[in-house]
Amino acid sequence: MARIIDSSQCNITGEQVKRARLKAGLSQKQLSEKLETEAVYVCRGSISRIESGVRTVTDIEIDAISKVLNVPLKCLFERTDAKR
Repeated sequence: MARIIDSSQCNITGEQVKRARLKAGLSQKQLSEKLETEAVYVCRGSISRIESGVRTVTDIEIDAISKVLNVPLKCLFERTDAKR
């Protein structure tokens, strides 16, 4: 079944994930490895695609990302003023 996506971005969390990851001082590979401790398996390439908005992110993945990066889940869904 085809997915219906109304924009070029597949998720709205990518920029915030990248910002939080950089603030935590982690590389994409390190974030991927830390996600494994939450039993969530997302390779470094998928982290890159999530951050650039070209890959969807599941609810389980975004929850684990917020835990690993120690940021409230709500913060990962806040849009920047430039994108509104």
